[in-house]
Amino acid sequence: MPANERATDMHTLDDRIAYRVRMRDYDQWRAKVHAVNGCARPVRLGGAHQLQDAATGQVLHHHGGDIFVPCGNRRESVCPACSDRYAADAFHLVRAGLVGGHKGVPEHVTDRPRAFVTLTAPSFGPVHHARTSARGKRIPCGCGDYHLDADPRVGTPLDPDSYDYTGSVLWQAHAGVLWQRFVTRLRREIAKRAGLKAREFADQARLSYGKVAEYQRRGLVHFHAVVRLDGPDGAADPAPAWAHPDLLEDAIYAAAAAAYAATALPDGTPLVLTWGDQVDVRRIEPLGSAELEDNAGRISEARLAAYIAKYATKGTGKSEAADRPIRSERDIAHLRVSDHHRRIIQTAWDLGSLERYEDLNLRRWAHMLAFRGHFLTKSRAYSTTFKDIRGDRRRFRLEETLERLGLADRADTIAVVNNWTFDGAGYRDDAERELAAAIAHRIRDDRKHKYSKENDHGQQTAHRD
Repeated sequence: MPANERATDMHTLDDRIAYRVRMRDYDQWRAKVHAVNGCARPVRLGGAHQLQDAATGQVLHHHGGDIFVPCGNRRESVCPACSDRYAADAFHLVRAGLVGGHKGVPEHVTDRPRAFVTLTAPSFGPVHHARTSARGKRIPCGCGDYHLDADPRVGTPLDPDSYDYTGSVLWQAHAGVLWQRFVTRLRREIAKRAGLKAREFADQARLSYGKVAEYQRRGLVHFHAVVRLDGPDGAADPAPAWAHPDLLEDAIYAAAAAAYAATALPDGTPLVLTWGDQVDVRRIEPLGSAELEDNAGRISEARLAAYIAKYATKGTGKSEAADRPIRSERDIAHLRVSDHHRRIIQTAWDLGSLERYEDLNLRRWAHMLAFRGHFLTKSRAYSTTFKDIRGDRRRFRLEETLERLGLADRADTIAVVNNWTFDGAGYRDDAERELAAAIAHRIRDDRKHKYSKENDHGQQTAHRD
């Protein structure tokens, strides 16, 4: 587009923004955007809600009109505001299982054997890399060049024609199954080292975990997990006397080496899927808030929750995959992705047409580079749930509303009655979208500034102590 046309188009948008700001309902619209933290594509609802006396039905408060509801998309590339909220919830979920003391998890979980585990995908062919030596010097890639971290070639095959795209897609599609096989094997390996039969493990201990999936540059996921050894009743139950961090660590390495999933190539050749050689296990210790890792390679629980929460949203955000499901093969050619990721998506689409892989539903998950699992999962007894965290938030907001209306003393006798209908999704024009994006950016900056200020204050207090 010529420069003069771009200027005209921007001028027109500026005029539309200025006009929207001058409209009589702008303050009310802005308040609704603030209520959803600047959600990029909120759901618009029309109707009303009432607060009633549960016993008599008397209406104590009535609000009618239209409201915005967050879209809830966890992808940062789709909605930064909702992605931030998901990251915050993920942080609390992971942290509760690490340090306890709230959300139904006792503080003494910090006394359990715990490990931070990273499991990676195997190699499906050499790729460009950007590595440095222990002294910080760049290590040459197999192509002969020295790549910087931001080089778009990093993670792409040295020879795309010999890269095993079929094997990589099938591995990715089975990654969730492989994780479950690892967990099952880990229980057996722990039992063996404790001198127990596999069926006796549940009577003496429970394996608890929280894990996140992260896309590597080559388009394959690897898993970061907090693994904890509890008593048979979970977080509230002390671990058995035989439980020891060394036992847990040794069992994890053995389980990772032994776990596998079986499938077949399109021509029927059996294919065994395993973890990659890069298995990392580090003991979790209460090292303090200022450090993530000590010289012995142990991980600090105080920083680990934020580290894992970051990957929970990174996996659903900047994955370099497509933002939405692919509806037809023609869509693949127009995706704004690298040639390498496009070829992964195309391979998943092609394999999805074969009856042999019908259960994998590969075409549905082609936009996710064939990864079919959740990006954050946990065992039942690890900690709280997203449902409970969001329920706490709703109750807090209701308590705020009742306090504002002078009804706090009647909270136990009040019923909330909602009657909303769907009125559409997203903003009505580009002017509203631009204004909402600016509001979201400001909210995000204010939150980061507040967090930075609180963190600095906490570190100064710890230093004085």
